[in-house]
Amino acid sequence: MSELKGTCIFGQSGGPTSVINASAAGVFQEALATGCITGVYGAVHGIKGILNEVLYDIGKESASELNYLRSTPSSALGSVRYKLKHYEDDESDYIKILDVFRKHNVRYFFYNGGNDSMDTCNKVNGYLKSVGYECRVMGVPKTIDNDLWGTDHCPGFGSAAKFVATSMMEVYLDARVYGDGMVTVFEVMGRNAGWLTAAAALATHKGAGPDLIYIPENSFDLNKFMSDVEGVYSATGQAMIAVSEGIRGSDGTYFAEIISQDLSKDSFGHLSLGGIANFLAGYIRPRLNVKVRAIDYNLLQRCASHCASETDVEEAYLAGKMAVKYAVEGHSGYMVAFERDSTAPEYKCATKLVDLTETANKEKTIPREWINDNENGVRSQFIDYALPLIAGEPHFPTEDGLPRFTRLNKIRL
Repeated sequence: MSELKGTCIFGQSGGPTSVINASAAGVFQEALATGCITGVYGAVHGIKGILNEVLYDIGKESASELNYLRSTPSSALGSVRYKLKHYEDDESDYIKILDVFRKHNVRYFFYNGGNDSMDTCNKVNGYLKSVGYECRVMGVPKTIDNDLWGTDHCPGFGSAAKFVATSMMEVYLDARVYGDGMVTVFEVMGRNAGWLTAAAALATHKGAGPDLIYIPENSFDLNKFMSDVEGVYSATGQAMIAVSEGIRGSDGTYFAEIISQDLSKDSFGHLSLGGIANFLAGYIRPRLNVKVRAIDYNLLQRCASHCASETDVEEAYLAGKMAVKYAVEGHSGYMVAFERDSTAPEYKCATKLVDLTETANKEKTIPREWINDNENGVRSQFIDYALPLIAGEPHFPTEDGLPRFTRLNKIRL
């Protein structure tokens, strides 16, 4: 395919992770080194930055500060949750996007995010094709939920899983210092897929984790739950429980909806879930008459770069770098994905491309055969899958004993 000259825009979308900026570094550094890309811009708050023409000139940042992106959590450019309507129904946003692209000769668009972000990426790609504007569009995967379809795993998951497992091992030891009976309930993120909650099993695998794990892939029954907890407590005098914020009843209703009728929604119609750990702790306490603690990881699980996985950091960077390489080669309308070599004796993964029309808004859940018969834990297949993803400790820079995060100039176009 013939060389396409023009500028590129990169945007971040959805919930941040501890390694999302490593993908930004991969895109920026590869794009700045590519001759056919004549300018590199960052969209402030994702697609909204393009709609409002609020863009940073990444070419004016120092090379050292771009390097620090690899060790900086959250979204350096600012993220967004904004749902584009289908252009056949409402073209207004797409006209604005096209105007900005034409004005700045944008011929490459890279969008970093999860399911909803791939939907945005797919819609932009479809519209640009429909109007005959040549622009290569590439999705860069990101989500701690690990639920993007078409990829073995998602950048962001490994580090979040490592934090969940590590902190549970620490609490496991802390909960036993006095010798008194106690029940601890952890609430972990995960709307429709239980990958991150299941990561608690890594702590159990090392002998210091939860006894019970409840994920959205199974229907949640409060009576069975209480019976499970009573059984563990009566046998050991302790109980640790990991539960996903997205657990739901047999009719498919989120349990969070049952305990609270006042849940907000984002622009994609997703409920803001939470409160599960506190509710369950309150339910257990009078029935067992013991000390019960509720721990909600909240934002910590997605921004804990101090507990990042080296594998995750390197693969997040690679995802961004390869998005640029694939686009320059002539590919468009794809998401960069990872494919594991199951025949290799050691962990080995390569990148591949997945069509955006296939991955947009699809969710990958934990295979049923990886879940135990009692539906309160996971089998060894999950452990084998997840352990390589949390491997390694990146050597992040510090100042005065504290992390050194990037300090971008953020110069507007």
